[in-house]
Amino acid sequence: MSTPHALPGEGAAAPRLANFPISFFSVVMGLAGLSIALQRAEAQLGLPAGGGAAALGAAALAFAVISATYLAKMLLHGAEVRREVDHPVKLSFFPTYAISLVLLSIAVHGTAPGASRALLALGAPMQLALTLFVLTRWIGRTHFEIHHSNPSWFIPVVGNVLVPVAAMEHGLVEVSWFFFAVGAVFWLVLLTIVLNRVIFHAPLPDKLAPTFFILMAPPAVAFIAWTKLSGGLDGFGRVLYHTGLFTAMLVAAMAARFAGLRFFLSWWAYSFPLAAMTLATLLMARLTGLAGYRALAWVFLALLVAVIAVLAVATVRAIAARRICEPD
Repeated sequence: MSTPHALPGEGAAAPRLANFPISFFSVVMGLAGLSIALQRAEAQLGLPAGGGAAALGAAALAFAVISATYLAKMLLHGAEVRREVDHPVKLSFFPTYAISLVLLSIAVHGTAPGASRALLALGAPMQLALTLFVLTRWIGRTHFEIHHSNPSWFIPVVGNVLVPVAAMEHGLVEVSWFFFAVGAVFWLVLLTIVLNRVIFHAPLPDKLAPTFFILMAPPAVAFIAWTKLSGGLDGFGRVLYHTGLFTAMLVAAMAARFAGLRFFLSWWAYSFPLAAMTLATLLMARLTGLAGYRALAWVFLALLVAVIAVLAVATVRAIAARRICEPD
């Protein structure tokens, strides 16, 4: 017999809806990032048209389904939502909802600027509110300890430096500078905290190991935002891009750390940072005209497509095997 609030086919011992994680929105971030990367590659690398639109459709569908499901969780299992808010790791994933809106705003700008502006009008204020919410929880709660910090804590920061990428397309210059300043400054603060944690304390558990990829995202996204704010490529832009590129090399050098890990939803942490580095490299190729960056963009794009394909298959299999939405 099923419980009143159970998902189809589940029993009283496994309230899967209650365990539906906020981190599911990282799927939307990965798919939306893929869509934007494919759109840029179609225009810049001569990739056949259609891939970007298909990925955008998948991202929009995922956003709608995940939003509806999490809303149901909020209505039926409010206590579990509050537990996520109080959790030192899960808390940082709440801004993924606002980031998803901003990414969708960027993805639809070329074909639907009105919808892009509407999505940004929803996403940017929500990003600010969620950043303030997360930071006040970090500062005002006493149960957070150094071993709780991990690269997922960059997620609120990434959302802030992402806003100018969308906002500058709509002429919101001062708004863009505000979000960039917040994101850039707090990225550096959090970078020191996270590096202290991973160097001087116990290694990250396997479930969080994929979040190391998130280290690529802030400098890559900040580089894209900076070129829009500054009007082109300059020395500081190069510093941001090459910081992201070095971080990608560092993560690649740690490949053995990720081999053989059991699939967790946190694997989607691989996707958006790869999309960000792909987009940053495509932009470097366009701004410099150098063939080396163009070749590197192809490498990042191929890796991004392969990773998204693997993640999609692994996620569907995990859902079918009921290994998603399990209690921690």
